[in-house]
Amino acid sequence: MSSSSVTQDHLQMLQLCRLLQLVYAGDKENIEKMVKHGMDINLTRPEDGMGALHLAVSLLNQELVHFLLSHGASPNVQDRRGRTPVMLAAQMGIDKLAILLIQNQADLLLQDAEGKGVLFYCSYATKAHSHCLQAALSFQADPNNVSTEGTHVFQLICEKALEYYPPMCFIMLDGGADPNASNEKTGITVLMEAAKAGSVELVRAILQRGGNPNARDQKQLSAVHYAAMGGFFEVIQVLSAYSACMDIVSLEDYTPLHYAAASGNANCCRFLAERGCNPKLKNQEGLLPDKIAKASGHKVAAKVLQKVKKLHGKGKKPSKTGLMCNLWALTLHDWSNEHQTELCQAFGDDPDTITAETFISVLEGLKAPVETEQLHLIAKRHDKEEGGSVNIEDFFNGVKYIKIPFRLATYLPKIKKEKKAKKGKKKTEKCPLPICLLPQDRMARRPDGNPPYVMIEKYCYCLDSDGFDSDHTPGHLISKANEKHENEYVNINYCVRNEDLESLDLAFRKGVPVDVQDEFYKTPLMVACSSGKCEMVKYLLSKGASVNMRDQFFWTPLHHAASSGHVETVELLVAAGAKIDEQSLSKVTPLMRAIECSHPSCVDFLIKAGANVNAKNKNEQNCLDIAIDFADSRVIDLVKDKMDSLPKLQEVPAGKKGKAQKSKTKK
Repeated sequence: MSSSSVTQDHLQMLQLCRLLQLVYAGDKENIEKMVKHGMDINLTRPEDGMGALHLAVSLLNQELVHFLLSHGASPNVQDRRGRTPVMLAAQMGIDKLAILLIQNQADLLLQDAEGKGVLFYCSYATKAHSHCLQAALSFQADPNNVSTEGTHVFQLICEKALEYYPPMCFIMLDGGADPNASNEKTGITVLMEAAKAGSVELVRAILQRGGNPNARDQKQLSAVHYAAMGGFFEVIQVLSAYSACMDIVSLEDYTPLHYAAASGNANCCRFLAERGCNPKLKNQEGLLPDKIAKASGHKVAAKVLQKVKKLHGKGKKPSKTGLMCNLWALTLHDWSNEHQTELCQAFGDDPDTITAETFISVLEGLKAPVETEQLHLIAKRHDKEEGGSVNIEDFFNGVKYIKIPFRLATYLPKIKKEKKAKKGKKKTEKCPLPICLLPQDRMARRPDGNPPYVMIEKYCYCLDSDGFDSDHTPGHLISKANEKHENEYVNINYCVRNEDLESLDLAFRKGVPVDVQDEFYKTPLMVACSSGKCEMVKYLLSKGASVNMRDQFFWTPLHHAASSGHVETVELLVAAGAKIDEQSLSKVTPLMRAIECSHPSCVDFLIKAGANVNAKNKNEQNCLDIAIDFADSRVIDLVKDKMDSLPKLQEVPAGKKGKAQKSKTKK
């Protein structure tokens, strides 16, 4: 019961207002004075029932809540809506506050004005609320609380949490929630909620605890209907293992097969039809499942449904060879695969075969969903070929008592067989283009056995971090400076890209070559040029970096600078003596790279610096040909102007040329 008292007169109202002000300000000293002078700490406002403890919880002030509880505040005070402080703490997901209130004798069986207990306030799908849920259940909160509107708390949590935080549903199950909990208005059960969300683990857990797979809601829909809506084949398979009826018809004459057809899952359609769902039933709109699938654009599902419709009603009786497709046999097949682990443990330590008597007793002990006579029939079928014993693997696969199309193994993805090569024709494997890497034996290493020179020691700032922490006293400056820090090595080109000058200075002081190459033959100067680090280029040039080194494609730093379009870097390299017409493996010059990448400023500078516009690449294209191919009008104009300004070669007439040659030969 609520232990609060509503203010009766104006004086109490003023006292309560003052108390709430002090709580809001966190003024424990004056709160204590008011309590000592006879102030009732459990007074609540008449308009909303707000009390001091409610306000402290809303402010998330754990220290103040503890203080109020120690001074007589009741954790069972209810506001006008019937909410207690622990309900507010649970609603906000503050597990520490909730546990503090529970430990101070908070009544977890109290309900608000709508009949909702504390677990309703833990129903938000977050990890923090799951902690509150666990705490409340550990202190005997009611896991089967039903509100005045008929909402079961477990059903509500499954409805909210399955999409965002499923573990809350398992917490409720472990806490003693009814596996058949349902909403009294809609009739939707927790199993239906789990099937609707496609949670195989939760469906299995509910069924293992006694959930009814054939329960129906107000629309006569079962868990199989909801699983079929989402096309959740594995959920339907688990429901079948627990004897779920597949042919339930809803109020609108919808079978699970109609919903599976709308979802387009061909496996669901086939499984439902094989397990007893009639593919020839029409809904209220007069539509068959195959028509629904076809109208929805699910061609594969429509094809499967047309096939099962033709076969419906055929082959339902045991054949002369003993193979069956009766519903009880199919249910046993599904059940045995669902409980395979338990069956193997009961059969013993990995036996291949067991006696018929052991087989029957084990299945009866594990409550197989078949009659004893039917078990004898299954054992007898195995006895014919095994000599009084049952092969366990054959039983699980349904080899001796289930027709091939009905076995679960047929739903597994098929392994494609490799096509045999035709005689006389050999497959020619295409060899990928190899990447030229610097061999390990050519990679320069330090004589002391440390990493290769391309890996340099990272500069470490030696600071006394403890000196900035109030919980630690600062260390002595000299002792801190003398401490040895563990060396950390990084790639020198990483330092170039990040402009880590301290680490580079340290490396060069320790003898690292400035032109050290990484596995792709890149030097630091090449990386700086391709990254556009102009200041880094200046720094490396000042350290003596070579401007004519080549990488695996025979690119020089000038190629990289021209390709990236940094004209300042290009100017620095040319000024430092870079060869302006150096060719790569494909006979591409830096000018050609600038043309291909559409960098007019670089093209203009290189032309003015004397780059040869008549040079040809591997495809016998000159600079103008390349410019036309890449179609940048600015670049085309620059190259064309340069070529037009060059002196043209004088053509010698053919006749004169011949006479000249003859005169030379006479001489």
